[in-house]
Formats: sequence, C-alpha cells, structure tokens
Amino acid sequence: MKVLVLGSGGREHALAWKIAQSPQCDKLLIAPGNAGTAQVGTNLALAVNDFAAIAETIRQQQIDMLVVGPEDPLVNGIYDYLRQEAGLQDLLIIGPDAAGAQLEGSKDFAKHFMQQNNIPTAAARTFVSGQEEEAYRYIATQTPPIVVKADGLAAGKGVIIAQSQEEAKEAVHSMLVDEKFAAAGKKLLIEQFLEGIELSVFVLTDGLDYKILPEAKDYKRIGEQDTGPNTGGMGAVSPVPFATSDFMQKVETRIVKPTLAGLRQAGSHYAGFIFIGLMNVQGDPYVIEYNVRMGDPETQVVMPRLQTDLLALLTATATGKLKDVDLQVAPQTATTVVAVAGGYPGQYEKGHVIQGLEQASEALVFHAGTKADGDRILTNGGRVLAATGLGSDIEAALAQSYRTLAQISWPGIYYRQDIGRDLLS
Repeated sequence: MKVLVLGSGGREHALAWKIAQSPQCDKLLIAPGNAGTAQVGTNLALAVNDFAAIAETIRQQQIDMLVVGPEDPLVNGIYDYLRQEAGLQDLLIIGPDAAGAQLEGSKDFAKHFMQQNNIPTAAARTFVSGQEEEAYRYIATQTPPIVVKADGLAAGKGVIIAQSQEEAKEAVHSMLVDEKFAAAGKKLLIEQFLEGIELSVFVLTDGLDYKILPEAKDYKRIGEQDTGPNTGGMGAVSPVPFATSDFMQKVETRIVKPTLAGLRQAGSHYAGFIFIGLMNVQGDPYVIEYNVRMGDPETQVVMPRLQTDLLALLTATATGKLKDVDLQVAPQTATTVVAVAGGYPGQYEKGHVIQGLEQASEALVFHAGTKADGDRILTNGGRVLAATGLGSDIEAALAQSYRTLAQISWPGIYYRQDIGRDLLS
C-alpha cells in the first residue's frame, strides 16, 4: 500500500514510524512532515489545508490511504472534498467527514451532542458576541473556579480556568470583545469546573465497530506541578494507573457506545480516531472535550504500546472490517517528555542546531518542530521533540526518557522534570 500521512508534528512522526513497520506498507509519504518523518518516509512540501494540491498528489503518487493527523483539515472538510474529486472514490481516508469533525470544531456543538445523547459532562451555557453583559451576569451566579472555552479551534490554548469571577469576566472580554482567538472565540462556553483527575481515552472506529486503544494522561502546562500557561502538551504517560477495568467499563458503557450511536443517528461518516478528554470525578467519567484525531504528545506513548500492525488496523477501519482485527497491546509503560524552545508557549526562536541526536539511542525520539538543513537538524517550532521511554513501570520508562533528553541540547532547551511523578504517589 502507498500511504500519505498529513501533518508535521510529533503525532505524525509517531504514526508514520508505526505505519512504516507494516509489511503492507510499500511507500510512505508525509506532508509536510519534519526531520524525523524524513527518516521513516518521504516528506512532501504540501500545506495540510491545500486540498487541491493534496488531491493532485494523491492522483500522481497513486496513494491508497490518506491518514489525516491534525484537526484543521478535518474540520475544514477534507474528507468531503476528496470524496467529490474525480478518480478518488476508492481512496481510503482515516478521519471523519465535516459533520463528524464538528465534535472538535465546535465546543457548543459537542456540548449539545453530549446532552442529546445523555453523555456525562459538565453543565454549561453558550454566549456569542454582543452577549457580554449576559455572560457577566451568568458568571456572577457561578462559584469559582469557572471554565471559559472558545467555541472553535484555538490550537489547544482556548480554555481558561478562571480562579475568580473577575478573571472569568476578563476571559470573556478577551474573547468576545478583544477577539483574542479571532473567529474561534466569537462564541464561547462558560462551564462548570469538574474536580478530579484528567485522562485521555482513544477510540478507533469504522462507524459501527470500535477498538479502545491504550489510554494516556498528558501534562498541559508549561511549569512543573502544572503551573503556568497551557501548551500543546509537555508529556504523557500510558497506561494510567487509576484507569482500572471498572472505570474503563464505565467509559465504554456511558461514553464510547452512546457517542458512536449519536454519530450514526446524526448521519455522519466516521472512520477514524475519537480522542475523548475525560475527568475522573470520584470514580465516574465525565467528558471534558472530544477531538477527532489522535492527541499530541499522547500518540507518542500509545503507538509504542501497540503490538498490532497499525496499517492493518487502519485498513480495517476504512473498509468497515474493524471487528475482524485483534488488538494487541504491550503490557509495558510508555512515558514521553517533550522538549521545547526557550520562551514557549510565548515568543521563541527557531533555527538552533540540535546536538546529540546520534548519541540519544535509549528512548525513542519523536520529532515535532524540526527541519533538516543538510546534515544538521534545526529547531523549527515551539515543541521541538519528545523522548519516549518504554519500561516495566513508570519509573523505568521515565528514566529512559530523561537519560535520553540529557544527551540532547540546543540553546534554550527546556523540559519539565516532573512528568508522571504525580502518578507515583
């Protein structure tokens, strides 16, 4: 099979790394990719939202399967676009249609979807531009912390957990009046704060049947002990100790099954990943958010634990035969620690030479914001790379991740030293 993976981050490197291991994979292309994906396949200079160029490339390269990594092209309707293109009717596409992608594209849509399908979630109210005063009055009735969410895509940074009513009002003003998140924040949700511990559950579905992939816990904030601003993700651990079989049974019964039934009832074509962001509230799961693709950096701990051929899984997903595939998961623990550019998630520099990659062989190194410059590899983003350790327990896996990162350097490199430590106590 000839496969095209769309995207350029650590998630796409991990997906490409796993797909490349399949005996069914004859050719692997990644667009636009990074310096890491170039080591497992061939990078193509394509923008993920240039649908016309993507369609033309699929024809020219005779691609059999498209795996859509990031959310943007899915929300913008790449599935629907390619389905209408001449000669691409047989293309296997991993990712939902635009209707299904609204689960991530609109927090308001997702909240109504959960309410309609009796899926446990936090109480919330939606407000749009011009309703600032109503939003302020509603905030006055709420007890902090108060969650304020931009409705649309905001690169993982559109959620503010306000510690006071005043801070919540400032968040509303920044979105509805100052347009901090542009169109994504012209509609927002003010949501009840759920007290608990977060985790991510990943489902692969062909629309009817499903497989629950290894769960993960990620670490969003830049500072240790979860302080400072939100990022795209600073690390992840899988499996999650508190995700017991009893808890996961509740997730499957109360969340996974009604989610898939709701999508079918809505008439969405959904063949791909569903990432369910959950809060464990005293042993009961509540949905915080849906994503319509794999997470980043969670993919970097999920893929190393998969023992089943990923390409075989994805082929079964796209052809409606997922029930015929047996999912095998390694019992080991995987941990990934993300190394970022100095200043991230604020202003940061690009173009620094990354030293020590050749020596760093103990853990898997997944590239994100990197690019090749001749024989050198340069920093090219905020989140630069992640080191994934695989061990008998969290401590063994973390030791691999941190020993590997200790061998890698560039000016201003930063990574958290406490990833997974909260799960050890």
